[in-house]
Amino acid sequence: MRLCVLASGSSGNCIYVETAETAILIDAGLSAKETFRRMDLMGLCPSRLCAICITHEHTDHTAGAARLRKLLDIPLYATSACAQAVRGTLAGDWICITNGSPFRIGDIELQAFTLPHDAYDPVGFILICEGIRIGIATDLGMPTQLVRERLRGCHLLILEANHDEELVRSSRRPWHLKQRILGIQGHLSNTAAASLLAEIAGNTLQDVFLAHLSSECNRLDLALHTIRNHLLNAGLERVQVHPTHQDRPSIIKII
Repeated sequence: MRLCVLASGSSGNCIYVETAETAILIDAGLSAKETFRRMDLMGLCPSRLCAICITHEHTDHTAGAARLRKLLDIPLYATSACAQAVRGTLAGDWICITNGSPFRIGDIELQAFTLPHDAYDPVGFILICEGIRIGIATDLGMPTQLVRERLRGCHLLILEANHDEELVRSSRRPWHLKQRILGIQGHLSNTAAASLLAEIAGNTLQDVFLAHLSSECNRLDLALHTIRNHLLNAGLERVQVHPTHQDRPSIIKII
């Protein structure tokens, strides 16, 4: 499997995953033009794409979906609640998926699982192909027991490390927005992400990409330091920690 986080953050989220037979996007929060530009920059071919899977209806995950679907003539996968939430602005047929029920796109088996976030039935995804397991959880306020169980056994994770709690509290953001970010349906902090990784890494986890970093309430060096220190203290120095970015793609990872 080959993976590249084309964008991650409040201005747009998009993840490219491919196997020898199949290529899909998880979320489509960039414009079609920008999605294609970043794919071209990384040597990825849009014509290989055969589906887009949407985690939830917020525009930073769906802004480019309609145009991409039209240009590429590929289906959109989402829970029925998510599809209903965006159908007014993103008309057309959807392939509805059910939390906990596996489905296949080409040679990739996927399973959606519930995330605690302020959206209509938001989900993360597990992707499996030839024994390789990738977990994606990019918008969640807290690591529930279900999240822990789904992410165990993964070889690679894309996990939210949205903010530093003290930077949120000292920011100039309105109090109601601070409450949303720090709440159980908001976003995962660096410390919470680090604790979750140390708990569920097991013997399988090799790589983690830190996703959805706040431009105002986080710093990449701070997030990387927090995560790496927790992993080191847990005896998990083997796990490689990679950044994602809002303005450019991540590295391509082959697993």
